[in-house]
Amino acid sequence: MNLLLVSVGGAIGAILRYLLGLVIMNRFPTPPFPVAMLIVNVLGSLGLGLFYGSYYGAIPLGAYEEPAFLLIAIGFFGAFTTFSTFSTETVQLYQQKAWKPLIAYISLTIVGSITMFVFGFSITKLT
Repeated sequence: MNLLLVSVGGAIGAILRYLLGLVIMNRFPTPPFPVAMLIVNVLGSLGLGLFYGSYYGAIPLGAYEEPAFLLIAIGFFGAFTTFSTFSTETVQLYQQKAWKPLIAYISLTIVGSITMFVFGFSITKLT
């Protein structure tokens, strides 16, 4: 059952990442750096923070048997956000010697993702 939950969440997350990526790439066909994955990763971090804060009220430890955690945190957000694509695009910018876009992409992705996770988690505490 656990594998089914992760699979369903992962399938939905991957499909939504793909569709959102297409929309963003159509909107910004020649960005200075990979804007689509930046937006996806930052939104995914925000969503995961919102989920943890609203569902658990904390960052769960050892929740690997809980259906909601498997479906949403591991499945959906694990597939929606993508560190592997971020790594690939970072190396491509490095190989192109595109130093300013490289630094901007790394900084905005890492700082933006962590900031949005904390923001998402924190706003659930306001209510």
